Amino acid sequence: MTAQPNSITAHSEITVPSKPSLKRQISVDANDLQSKLEAHQKRIYPPLAKKSMRRLTSAEVSKFLGIHEGYLRQLAAEGKAPLPEVQPNGRRTYAIEEMNVLREFLEGTKSPRRYVPHRGEGEKLQILSVINFKGGSAKTTTASHLVQYLALKGYRVLAIDLDPQASLSTMFGHQPLLDVGYNETLYGALRYDDERVGVEQIIRSTYLPGLHLIPGNLELMEFETTTPKADDVALFYTRITEALQPVAEHYDIVVMDCPPNLGFLAMAALCAATSLLITIHPQMLDVLSMAQFLRMTGDTLEILSNAGAKEDYDWMGYLITRYEPSDTPQNQMVGYLRSIFGPRVLQNPVLKSTAIADAGLTKQTLYEVDRSKFHKGTYDRAMESIDLANGEIEALIRSAWGRQ
Repeated sequence: MTAQPNSITAHSEITVPSKPSLKRQISVDANDLQSKLEAHQKRIYPPLAKKSMRRLTSAEVSKFLGIHEGYLRQLAAEGKAPLPEVQPNGRRTYAIEEMNVLREFLEGTKSPRRYVPHRGEGEKLQILSVINFKGGSAKTTTASHLVQYLALKGYRVLAIDLDPQASLSTMFGHQPLLDVGYNETLYGALRYDDERVGVEQIIRSTYLPGLHLIPGNLELMEFETTTPKADDVALFYTRITEALQPVAEHYDIVVMDCPPNLGFLAMAALCAATSLLITIHPQMLDVLSMAQFLRMTGDTLEILSNAGAKEDYDWMGYLITRYEPSDTPQNQMVGYLRSIFGPRVLQNPVLKSTAIADAGLTKQTLYEVDRSKFHKGTYDRAMESIDLANGEIEALIRSAWGRQ
């Protein structure tokens, strides 16, 4: 009788793949997640897909121009303004370009810079750093709504994404893994080697006239690793200021969405800024974290000032975000902050709202989404809080220029 192979011996010859260590598993998971996300992004946003700005109602155009809605209708009826397009619901709406044509017409009838508010002679470029180390403070949400508001008001705006996570870039339809290549972030204009490029080569137009963007991605982290090795590391804090000089005359306002740390890039942004906007979620843990952030920032700025950095800011403000008026602990915290910081806490907080959160899920701001997609009361309350906060920031910028 022929001997049968021992089943145990046979099985022992089979090679069992080794299980990756948990440390290695992190990289495996990262690769799997990235590939799946890229496939998902391509399904939702095909490679040739582009974001666009919705048409604005007459009421919105009137708000951004600062005129009465009845006057807008009169100008359209007299042929002095573009005749708005009639929608299926019977309402007339304007494209952004049509609003800007009207803005130019109105500018010719009134005092300079009333409707086209570009900075004039003697009014320096305003560079605003939006910053906080604590996640969840709505830093990127604040920056994205602010730059769109300012562009809709007629300013020439440059948005800079300094966060390697690149959430601001994503909000504007630039996917950091797919759409932002080598040397296409601000790092390309900051680097220390011969591959450094002019900032004008990395600025991108957006779907909103008057608003340009420098996108971000993980490449920004290179500034943290190359700066300590650079020969001229002592002047790293001037790097952003110098990079922006060639395009400064083309903009009125630069808004930087800063990284959530106090590395070399954040310090350079703090030194380039003419003003600071610190976002605060009024919860105890967030405020405790901010106390540490302020301590670190203050100490760092003092060291940089002693090394020759610019001496002061035009203004600094604390913006309360994700505010719930019915939340008693939050109200107490806001009162506590106002008692400490006084008028530096902006009067107008931004509400926590499902409208803002739901718009963010589709990578949009409230200025982009249609009001009909939400409960009107919810949308209107959120939009009012955003407009009031942005209007207060605009007033601080205008005050820095010496305007009323």
